Amino acid sequence: MTDRIIAAEVILTSPGRNYVTLKLQTADGVTGYGDATVNGRELAAASYLRDHVAPLLIGLDPARIEDTWQYLYRGAYWRRGPITMAAVSAVDLALWDIKGKVAGMPVYQLLGGAVRDRVLAYTHASAWELPELLDAVDARRADGFRAVRAQSGVPGLETVYGVHRDAGGGYEPAKRGAVPVTESWDTDAYLRHVPAVLAAVREHVGPDLALLHDAHHRLTPQQAARLGKALEPADLFWLEDVTPAENQEALRLVRQHTTTPLAIGEVFNSIFDCKDLITEQLIDYVRVAVAHAGGISHLRSIFALADLYQVKAAPHGPSDVSPVSFGASVHVGLSTINFGIQEYMGYDALAHEVFPHAWSFADGYLHPGEAPGLGVEVDETLAAKFPYEPAYLPVARRLDGSMTDW
Repeated sequence: MTDRIIAAEVILTSPGRNYVTLKLQTADGVTGYGDATVNGRELAAASYLRDHVAPLLIGLDPARIEDTWQYLYRGAYWRRGPITMAAVSAVDLALWDIKGKVAGMPVYQLLGGAVRDRVLAYTHASAWELPELLDAVDARRADGFRAVRAQSGVPGLETVYGVHRDAGGGYEPAKRGAVPVTESWDTDAYLRHVPAVLAAVREHVGPDLALLHDAHHRLTPQQAARLGKALEPADLFWLEDVTPAENQEALRLVRQHTTTPLAIGEVFNSIFDCKDLITEQLIDYVRVAVAHAGGISHLRSIFALADLYQVKAAPHGPSDVSPVSFGASVHVGLSTINFGIQEYMGYDALAHEVFPHAWSFADGYLHPGEAPGLGVEVDETLAAKFPYEPAYLPVARRLDGSMTDW
């Protein structure tokens, strides 16, 4: 008789922020871990896994990864959506973890082996004022990064996405509390200010540093086209999330007016969200995350489609996906020919302790390591010391009080 899954457990822990981890155990004594964290909706993802998915897994053959993926996706009439796909992702990652441990090989070897020696990474630099931003970029370069996303404050606003007014405050958008905080936003002020900021950053760093910027879904198609054109002299590696991802037709207008490379997709959760943007070449980088788009199995399908249209993979990698799925993303990056870059926002020191891992960063690049499976474990005793705490991403209102996209 083949090996079977005998236990499925959900671990909810908050070492610096909340993470939802799936732990699968097999009759042969192998443990696999997956990640189902959805920032600000962790309890929903945990309940979906614990109450609706975990019971279905008991008795299944852990070696049948693709069949299990199809079972959870096609077998649920209410398919797709961020919570469902995060749960599917967690199961998929845990099964790949088990497969690698049984084989005694890192997952990237099971995906066909390495197609590159290491995975290029980018990180974040932010500050309210330009001099401090330039210092922050220099600090990231000193850390070894060859690619940096730069975000600055905007005159007249008290809060801006990606920026902390306190130079030493770091950046974690999710705020502890029972309800989200509200931020104010002024698109016109942002559009007037940011081109000069990024031009100054480019002048400061020279031509070699890959420079990125995130508009975070704030713009209309016309505004996005205007910004992309204004930023062409800054020679960006990409301009990210210029307009809400739901309106994919908007990218046509943006494409017509700028050659600035476009990246989008961190809120996507299936190939159907990405299909038209890829096949019509309306973007240059697709940013789906392994924790939110069906795990390794589905991510490979998305990236294979993208490869046909010269669109590169660049998965979301904030601190609100756990080190488990981050490690999985690096495995995919090492083995995917059209992989472009991996976001690496970094983690609280406690998260590194709760999730000891084989993946590593050095000299601007990531590597998944050679440990069998995903190479990420969970210190469950330590995890239990950090219980879930309610935390939410902010919401945003325009100066007239109406809601806008955060």
